[in-house]
Amino acid sequence: MTQRLHLVFGGELVDPTRNTFKNVDDIHVVGIFPNYEEAFNAWKSEAQRTVDNAHMRYFIAHLHRLRDEEAAASATEELG
Repeated sequence: MTQRLHLVFGGELVDPTRNTFKNVDDIHVVGIFPNYEEAFNAWKSEAQRTVDNAHMRYFIAHLHRLRDEEAAASATEELG
């Protein structure tokens, strides 16, 4: 079975119309989740908790889309 990991993270944005974080050191990593449903529930919980701050945003990153196991590895990956 294919594992589809999702990362939930967020922080305060410089401008609520853009996705630029005010301070990268303050990014809140909620966690990595084994499926979209659990990631969505975590995202929703954090988004609702911070609803009064218009500059605060949480995101779901689809980690499984960042790496294709069928593609050949780069030379850098082969070093490890």
